[in-house]
Amino acid sequence: MNYLKDLAADIEGWKQAGRYRSIKVWESGSDTWMNLNGRRILQMSSNNYLGLTHHPKLKEAAINAIDKYGVGSGSVRTITGTLDIHEELEMELAKFKGTEAALVFQSGFTTNQGALSSILGADDVVISDELNHASIIDGIRLTKASRKIFAHKDMDQLEAVLKETQHYRKRVVVTDGVFSMDGDIAPLPDIVQLAEAYDAIVYVDDAHASGVLGKNGKGSTDHFGLHGRVHIQIGTLSKAIGAVGGYVAGAQLLKEHLIHTARPFLFSTSQPPAVAAACLAAIQVLQESESLVTQLWDNANGFRAALKQLGFDTGASETPIIPIIIGDPAQTMRFSDRLLEEGIFAQGIVYPTVAMDKGRVRLIVTAQHKQDDLAFALSSLQKVGREFGLIS
Repeated sequence: MNYLKDLAADIEGWKQAGRYRSIKVWESGSDTWMNLNGRRILQMSSNNYLGLTHHPKLKEAAINAIDKYGVGSGSVRTITGTLDIHEELEMELAKFKGTEAALVFQSGFTTNQGALSSILGADDVVISDELNHASIIDGIRLTKASRKIFAHKDMDQLEAVLKETQHYRKRVVVTDGVFSMDGDIAPLPDIVQLAEAYDAIVYVDDAHASGVLGKNGKGSTDHFGLHGRVHIQIGTLSKAIGAVGGYVAGAQLLKEHLIHTARPFLFSTSQPPAVAAACLAAIQVLQESESLVTQLWDNANGFRAALKQLGFDTGASETPIIPIIIGDPAQTMRFSDRLLEEGIFAQGIVYPTVAMDKGRVRLIVTAQHKQDDLAFALSSLQKVGREFGLIS
């Protein structure tokens, strides 16, 4: 069987539908302005919310860790791969999140896979928001638990599901803290209240809330003042923190259970020491000052308001994730390509990541964007938006 023929047919179909996207190869590190094919491009799609990838304290910590430990940890965590820098990072994360303990994984994606597949069994049910991240969806698929989906942020439907699932041993309500495609915030206080009324566990993925929401970027639980009422907090070290990795923050018993059951933790080599040290330095930078988080929100709120004033449809955005909703997949990709011609990278996102008629260019504003950068972006967006008939 020539399986490559089938793959080629798939790819050709994506091209014909205007959904094919080649990977851009950047010639400089993650920053506000980056080099692409010899051109200087304004980056408007990076998850580097606080600009920490180039922070001197993170770079110094990573270099010192290489000098002390070398470039790798040499093993999985349960054999010889737990170094003191890993334990120090987890202690600092738990303190930062206000929990008993934290456990670090290799990525945010594997964190959800490991945690959900470990805590959910055949006698349990998981109740998930319909717009939750793909890592949550895949983590749920790895379990034998029953599955229920509630409409996006629909608390009436969530309550109805909680009522009809009383017979399960354990019920886990799962939600993103900030939804990655629309930039809206979960109604976490309402979710917690319902979960408490019906004796359910609350599981929040703060990938896009880590370093963004809450005091010093502590996340959505802190943002809403719900410490002690959210059972499982998932965080990322790959976005605002500036490096790579993910973690679970919660009870010490949860950590001990995951150490023995979470397959991505058990069967993957631990973080390189330089990564763990950089993440530790990032948490320390956040704890020292709120200035970066404040600047992030000032930039995001001002930019979103300006886009709306121009007439762009920014959907439900209320965070630094600001989509411009276009609709048709091919039109969305053409809009993204046209912005690149103007010197702006704004990634087009289409089906199957979002609904077929909800294609959008997803903009992400960071703390590092200067007012001149944002003014340039607005001017180019206005020009291209008029060409495409998106604004008058």
